[in-house]
Amino acid sequence: MAHTVNIVNAFVDEGKGGNPAGVVLDADALSSAEKLRIAQLVGLSETAFVSRSQVAGIKLEFFTPSRQIAHCGHATIATFSLLAQRGLVTGPESSKETIDGTRRIFLRGSEAYMEQLAPTYIDEAIFPPGVSANRILASLGLTPGRVVAPPCMVGTGNRFVLVHVRSEAQLAELSPDMKEIAAISEAFGAIGYYVFATTDGEFAATARMFGPCYGIEEEAATGMAAGPLACYLYDRAGFRRAEMLIRQGAHMATPSPSRITVELKLEQGRIVGLFAGGMAKLASTITVM
Repeated sequence: MAHTVNIVNAFVDEGKGGNPAGVVLDADALSSAEKLRIAQLVGLSETAFVSRSQVAGIKLEFFTPSRQIAHCGHATIATFSLLAQRGLVTGPESSKETIDGTRRIFLRGSEAYMEQLAPTYIDEAIFPPGVSANRILASLGLTPGRVVAPPCMVGTGNRFVLVHVRSEAQLAELSPDMKEIAAISEAFGAIGYYVFATTDGEFAATARMFGPCYGIEEEAATGMAAGPLACYLYDRAGFRRAEMLIRQGAHMATPSPSRITVELKLEQGRIVGLFAGGMAKLASTITVM
């Protein structure tokens, strides 16, 4: 049976760059095994599958080429932006049902913003057995002198290991050991690493994301990682503002710069939730069997 897959670039910056996701509409009749097979045929870091929901605007499931995951930022933005452009959802608010619960989505025209949870932090004192800050740094070809602070794990729905390097030059020169990154990420129950350098310009930080245990060596935009990063910047790096722009993809082998907006929800100076989002653009439509 033929299946139509929309290839949508999420978090584009003025219509360029961004991170491609597959989006399959009308996926109600597909089994989990069929969704995984389609994701493998599409070959992108994530493919989203849309079906009817009794508790939210839509049911949204995400598959990498190797497994199902609970949430995917860029595939969420790709899906809701595409639906908005086709008039299939209307603002200002919708929602998605996932295997990890229901999350709100805000729409501003064709821009989509997804809800994430308040952050949780894991520092070295409670790292999993066998994992240390030095092991994390070594998996990137880094030494302690090249980072601003020790690595930590931050989660706002999905978990990421955050590593704060001192400059964009160091970010560009990383030597990731994908086997080690996969092993450490698995130990944390994390999607992967989000390595970043802060900046003084329009963007609060520039980042790179490595998720080899999910079949993602590096991707151009990761909304579910930009959320934890913005929380880290607010809580631990002195960025005391409620809205931040995160850039990703600029230092990939084939650059695809992205623009991710994160808006923190604050109560008495404490993060109680957030929304991460941006614009997406339909790149092509393909058919898989």
